[in-house]
Amino acid sequence: MPLDPKAQQFLDVLAAAPPMHTLSAPEARAMSTARRDAIPPGPDVHRVEDRKIPGAGEIPVRIYWPSAERGLPVLVWYHGGGWVIGDLEGADPTCRRIALQAACIVVSVDYRLAPEHPAPAAYEDAYAAAAWVAANAASLGGDPARVAVGGDSAGGNLSASVTLMARDRGGPRLVHQLLVYPVTDHAMDTPSYRENGAYLLTPELMKWFWDAYAPAGVDRAHAYISPLRAPDLAGLPPAHLITAEFDPLRDEGRAYAGRLAAAGVPTSHETYAGQIHAFFTAPHFFDAGERAITDASAALRAAFTRVPAAG
Repeated sequence: MPLDPKAQQFLDVLAAAPPMHTLSAPEARAMSTARRDAIPPGPDVHRVEDRKIPGAGEIPVRIYWPSAERGLPVLVWYHGGGWVIGDLEGADPTCRRIALQAACIVVSVDYRLAPEHPAPAAYEDAYAAAAWVAANAASLGGDPARVAVGGDSAGGNLSASVTLMARDRGGPRLVHQLLVYPVTDHAMDTPSYRENGAYLLTPELMKWFWDAYAPAGVDRAHAYISPLRAPDLAGLPPAHLITAEFDPLRDEGRAYAGRLAAAGVPTSHETYAGQIHAFFTAPHFFDAGERAITDASAALRAAFTRVPAAG
C-alpha cells in the first residue's frame, strides 16, 4: 500500500524543524514538548492521580481510573521516545483512551531517561514499576491477578524487557504484553531500515537514541536491551504486536512476533498498511491510529477476560 496521505502531511509539518539527532538531549526534549502542546487532550476519565513509587529513588507515575468499579485489570504503560525524550504528559492522551476502551486502570511510568541515565536505568525502573503495581493493585482498586504491560517504541522495548525480567526473577506474574512498534534489536540492519529511512524515525535518529541509551561499555546484545537476542522466549505472557508498514522498526517487530509464536507464546500481530512510526500515539491525526488503539484495547480486554479475577 502507498504511504498514507495523512502520514505525508504529518511529515511535512515536521520538516521545518531541525533533525532531532543534531540536537542535545535537553533541546530535543524542549522540541518534543512544543510539539506535544499542539496535541488535543485525551478524553475525560473517572479519576487521574500522580504519585511517586519506590525504585532506584522515586519513580513518578500517573494513574488513570476509567470508572469507580473495583477489581479492574491494570495496564502498566511505558511511553516512547528512544529512551531519551517523552514523559507522562506526552503519554496522557494515549493512556486515557486505553483506560476507557480496555476498561482497565492504566499506570503510566516516568522512567529515567538517557543519556543522563543510560541502561540499565530505564528497564530497572520499568521492572520496579511493574512489580510495585502487581504488589499494590488491590489498594488501587485493581486486580492483582490481571496485570499487563505495554508501551510504544522504546516503551515497547521496555515492556518486552519487563516480561523477560519477570520470568527470570520469578515475578510479577503478567497476563499480557502490548508491544506497539517495539525496538527489539540494536543492529539496525533489516530491510525496513533500508526501505523506510526517510519517514520520521531515521537511521541517524535511531543511532542517536542507541548511543544515548547504550553507550560504549554497555552490552547492546543483552536480552533486556535487545529482547530479540534473548536465547529463549518461552514462558512469556501472551502478546499483541503492532507494527507500521513504513517504519524502520517494522521488521524487528515482525521478527519478535515470530519468535514469540515459535516459543509457544500466544501471539497476535498486525502491520498497519501505509503507516509510519508514531501513528498509534497520534490518533487525532491518523485514522489508523484510532483503529490501532481500538484493536489494542480489544486485545487487552480479551487477555483480561481469559484470566479469572482475583478473589
